[in-house]
Amino acid sequence: MTLDNLTCKERFINALNSRAVDRPPIWMMRQAGRSLPEYLEIKKGKKFSDLVKNPNLAAEITMQPIKRFDYDAAIVFSDILVVAEMMGVNYKVKDEGGVFVDFNLNKNHVKNLEVSKINNSNNYTPNTIEIVKEKLNNQKALIGFAGSPWTLASYMIEKGSSKENIYSRSIIHQEKNLLNELLEKITDTTINYLNAQIDAGVDVIQIFDSQGGTLPSHCYWDISAKWMKEIIDALGNRVPIIIFARGVHHNWDLLIKTGATGLSLDWNIEINQIASLLPSNISVQGNLDPALLTIESQFAVESTRKILESMRNRNGFIFNLGHGVTPNARIDTISAVAKTVMEFKY
Repeated sequence: MTLDNLTCKERFINALNSRAVDRPPIWMMRQAGRSLPEYLEIKKGKKFSDLVKNPNLAAEITMQPIKRFDYDAAIVFSDILVVAEMMGVNYKVKDEGGVFVDFNLNKNHVKNLEVSKINNSNNYTPNTIEIVKEKLNNQKALIGFAGSPWTLASYMIEKGSSKENIYSRSIIHQEKNLLNELLEKITDTTINYLNAQIDAGVDVIQIFDSQGGTLPSHCYWDISAKWMKEIIDALGNRVPIIIFARGVHHNWDLLIKTGATGLSLDWNIEINQIASLLPSNISVQGNLDPALLTIESQFAVESTRKILESMRNRNGFIFNLGHGVTPNARIDTISAVAKTVMEFKY
């Protein structure tokens, strides 16, 4: 098989495993993006949980960016807080934005958290994956995901997302044993959840350590990286695993130590400089600034070409954003970026 005859799925998996491909594969984090008119239409009159827990709707949303932009990979439509809900913690996505997590950090609450497995009442994400796999017909890669234990723990402790995680960070010192108990339960449930996603057919797993950059550098291994390593070790070599560690710019050695197949970079660093620090067998993913998708396409295309050229000589590169698609992203700009990547040749 020549490189030109690779399916999108094969191109994506080859790049992730640092093998040669004819052009960089592309996918976009948080693909629904809250910007597509077809997504906004399907969302009318429904709560976020209505979409996530309905496999047919979630599968349709997963496929929308693929149908419109023809990416090389799809990411299943879900949420990192599904794992919290599996453990008995309820959450609600607010209409005005943000999320509320119904959790109080105390010994009794943590003790009563369940280390849950997939069952008939919470199997909606694996069911969504099975539907999407059939639609993709083995031509595109399918990505499953979960939040890192620290990221999910911080959402629970802060009762939602927080830019600084002040309370969560204080817990590291004041209630270290309690935090470890919480992280252990999240880790065990996440392993069960991701194994179920792999059983259902995902080709790749991504772990989102979106809150990793809020941690002091000297705490990063104990509070975040070692728990991701435990997940990766437990999953074995079933599928490649990507870590997205937002804002973690001083702990590349610890991210390498997790055993991840690839590392996804945020937009605040030069991708080629970081790539030069990483072993050649670790793929690199990133890292266009999502803000560029909100303006005229010429600026996003220019930055896209710079990233592509800077990574021209490195096997194991996947083009992506440095974080998720924003609600006000322009469809014409997204299309122009996708076209630029797809026409680029090594």
